[in-house]
Amino acid sequence: MQRRSFIKGFGVVLAASAVVPVTMMAEEAKKAPVQSPNKMNIDSAIKAITGGKALVPSSKIEFKAPEIAENGAVVPVKITVESPMTKDDYVKAIHILAKKNGNVRCTDIFLTPANGTAHFATRIKLGETQDILVIAQMSDGTFLSATQNVKVTIGGCG
Repeated sequence: MQRRSFIKGFGVVLAASAVVPVTMMAEEAKKAPVQSPNKMNIDSAIKAITGGKALVPSSKIEFKAPEIAENGAVVPVKITVESPMTKDDYVKAIHILAKKNGNVRCTDIFLTPANGTAHFATRIKLGETQDILVIAQMSDGTFLSATQNVKVTIGGCG
């Protein structure tokens, strides 16, 4: 009987300790409301990425996406940023933004010199025909950009 009493008591302690942090987190969330990244418009998303620094249109970004996407739910994109990828000169991050999507930030890729090349491919969702913006954050603090329009025949965001 002692073992059963111990297990019951231990279960009560576990349940109580699980509830306390959850209620504390809920109180903290009420105190400091934060704008959801899903509700950002394109300008606030760019400001969040760049910290207010200017975007520099650059031919160093090779951005491949179809001119016409038959299905907006799976639009293939390939991005390559020309960079030596050395310890002193490399691409820190590549961001893809879709200007008219409900969530403008499609993807954020973070890189180090160990990557060797600043290249990746992925698929993104597009709700409608729109401009796609690629931002490359460089190690020297500059932000390069490239834009391409993609026509969508069937929207992918609902």
